[in-house]
Amino acid sequence: MFCLQQESYWFKSDIIYKHNNLYMIYLLETELQDNKSLYISLRYVFGIGSYNSTIICKKLGFSKNFKVSELTEEQKFNLVKLIETSKFLINSDLKLLLINKQKKLVNIKSYRGLRKLKGFPVRGQRTKSNAKTAKKINSKINF
Repeated sequence: MFCLQQESYWFKSDIIYKHNNLYMIYLLETELQDNKSLYISLRYVFGIGSYNSTIICKKLGFSKNFKVSELTEEQKFNLVKLIETSKFLINSDLKLLLINKQKKLVNIKSYRGLRKLKGFPVRGQRTKSNAKTAKKINSKINF
């Protein structure tokens, strides 16, 4: 992994990786595909949805159909700088926050926390017949 340096800032940036004659850009622990638009590719980053992707594209002056393969080094640097200096919680930070919220519910022994711990639906759904999905989701969480 290498870092871009410009204006005395260091950012964990992108790795350009060649796979099957395609150059993939890894931005913030997520692979951005070259053949897709920047607007769509940014939505693959955990924590950046369509709204935040639109805001990022507008701030940088890109249209929605601007391809990732057309990004220059300076544009990549500006993209990384904007995302890291913004207040977005993304990737591992956001995942850690969500896990801590769920652990807090279990630790204070709230109704929702106890339901999660047992693997039951949390929001009042019936359990007589249709609780299979909740059991799958809630059993993945280790407390």
